[in-house]
Amino acid sequence: MRPGSDFDVAVAGGGVVGGTLAALLGGFGLGVALIEAGEPPLGPTDPEDARVLALTRASERVLRAIGAWHTIESEPIGCFREMRVWDEGGSGAIHFDSAEIGEPTLGYIVPARLIEAAVCAVHRHLPAVTAFRPARLETIAWGRERVDLRLADGRGFSARLVVGADGAASRVRALAGIEERVRDYHQSAVCCTAVSEKPHGEVARQRFLETGPLAFLPLADPQRSAIVWSTQSEAAQLLLQESDHDFRKRLTAAFDSALGAIVETGPRTAFPLVRGYASRYTGERVALVGDAAHRIHPLAGQGANLGVMDAATLAEVLQDAHRAGSDLGELRVLRRYERWRKGENTAMMLVMDLFKEVFGTGLAPVRLLRNLGLSATDAAIPLTRWIMRRAAGLEGDLPRLALETARVQGRRSDRGGW
Repeated sequence: MRPGSDFDVAVAGGGVVGGTLAALLGGFGLGVALIEAGEPPLGPTDPEDARVLALTRASERVLRAIGAWHTIESEPIGCFREMRVWDEGGSGAIHFDSAEIGEPTLGYIVPARLIEAAVCAVHRHLPAVTAFRPARLETIAWGRERVDLRLADGRGFSARLVVGADGAASRVRALAGIEERVRDYHQSAVCCTAVSEKPHGEVARQRFLETGPLAFLPLADPQRSAIVWSTQSEAAQLLLQESDHDFRKRLTAAFDSALGAIVETGPRTAFPLVRGYASRYTGERVALVGDAAHRIHPLAGQGANLGVMDAATLAEVLQDAHRAGSDLGELRVLRRYERWRKGENTAMMLVMDLFKEVFGTGLAPVRLLRNLGLSATDAAIPLTRWIMRRAAGLEGDLPRLALETARVQGRRSDRGGW
């Protein structure tokens, strides 16, 4: 820690993204205050918990680097070695297979609670990380060399930098006066787990319906999948209200019986789909990561991965600045992170919007073109391999930890840095 400051960095939000950032910074030896409203996650995960995240290989590397992946992989988690995508309105389809790029898997389907618990366990072994939980951030006062933070319970401390990893309704973003631009898709995603008549075979499947995409994501149980069904908000409410029997019949039909009949479903939840992006990611002594900075349509399952890459990138920028003796909160330092990540995130957001518009229309000419496009892409093997490698986080403009194949845990110095 620097003289005159309680902490080097204060991270508001202890979920997957904020928790990962705190672990990375604490591993570098920076003094971190982690502010989280919820209690530490305890106990085993529920197999019917539909709150799962699709993690890329790049996110796996970052979680492995902080020492969380060992805990995650010790529990039953899903993985997908293949992915099949097809269109309700025609014969167009595309198939991705990890074997074609020499990889054992394309990614993982992991309960969010399990990731949070694994990251929280890492914090307990990092003396540089001080967790304030449950706690809520009340105010931030910006000074020339630090920010003073006050919690709702009256506790206060200062830091050189405050990071908003506190989600879509970010308190840090609001207190910093950073505008968020929002587009309401007027859709909701209905989520649950489902047991199918046929095994999923570790294949992620997505069928594009005229009302929105329906995804079956393979879980550890060979016949259980996590369901993400995006549809109009009114239709989503009807799906929530249906009896279990009627919902299973509707789900089977909507998925074209690709896994046979749906024989069991867990509790259903729904969340609204919106696109949101902050007008800027940084300011003097403030930075935003994850959903506080950007939200995208979940049809490609990239939201959490973008957030983890934000965390790894910001950690790399701050580590480099710390080694150079620079002030971590200076806008000059933070702008490197913003330039690096904002372009990547915006490009993904635009691609997801394009997919939504192209696959969300029933117009015959568009339907014909998208089916031809799917078939043509499937036949273009170099293109499908490039898409797989890019989507899995095996290449691209990624931070160091996401590109490294070897675990970095165990290479910490005597002072606690990585």
